[in-house]
Amino acid sequence: MCPRSDHHAIVPGGSGARAARGSGLSEGLATLAHRCDLVAFLVVRELKVRYRRSTLGLLWTMLQPLLSMLVLTAVFSTAFGSAIERYPVYAITGILFWNLFQQSVVSSMYSLRGNAQILQKLPVPRPVFPIATVLAGVVNLALALVPLLVVLVLTGSRLTWALVFLPVSIAVAALFVLGAGLLLAPLAVFFTDVVEMTAVALSLLLYLTPVFYPVSIVPERVSWLVRLNPLRWILEVFRDPIYHGRVPAPGHLIGAVAVALLALAVGAAAFRRSSDRIPLYL
Repeated sequence: MCPRSDHHAIVPGGSGARAARGSGLSEGLATLAHRCDLVAFLVVRELKVRYRRSTLGLLWTMLQPLLSMLVLTAVFSTAFGSAIERYPVYAITGILFWNLFQQSVVSSMYSLRGNAQILQKLPVPRPVFPIATVLAGVVNLALALVPLLVVLVLTGSRLTWALVFLPVSIAVAALFVLGAGLLLAPLAVFFTDVVEMTAVALSLLLYLTPVFYPVSIVPERVSWLVRLNPLRWILEVFRDPIYHGRVPAPGHLIGAVAVALLALAVGAAAFRRSSDRIPLYL
């Protein structure tokens, strides 16, 4: 249950104003702990806005991974059949991870400018907006686990106890995505070209991340690009409990957690350094 919000949370000059100025990750999280009502409101609003023009609404969250999986299976299952067993499961796990990453990063870049009126009028903690977009992405991912379970059953995959580890994998992925969102959110406010540049970068990253193909088919001369891709570390921690039915190896898990925490630290530091200038560019 959220603690009751007090008068100072929204009055300039009170503790809310100090929270808005102190926009480091620790200050933001401390304020969020007392303003989870605001976080919940922003998450719900983000979900409503995302599917506002969609007839299917949240149901599309479950249908889109299935449709993408069917297309990838039809195109690549024969080509990768010898390298990947149960290709539909392999593909849909990659799709779910990629959707969380791509949608959250893109939404984070629009989160500050889209809430310009709130930021200019109320002393709310600025990190709350990219954080809310990532939490909305996690909610979408949780809903998409329903079709994933259907695919697991239809393909005859064993439902192992390793699936209990999945919340940890999602938490690691969310921390990494939040770091990227905190880094890009203020840059998108200061430089409008960042949105277009990020769209291009995401297209390149998709092909550098084994979302729908196995690492084994990558030519040796360029395989280092895939192996050093930090997204690959996070993806494999997410994929292991689902596709391989195992908890990630300790060394790999530690590496993924380190990558996620590093991304979060860099993103939080960048956000804090630029936080005071954000209202001036909105």
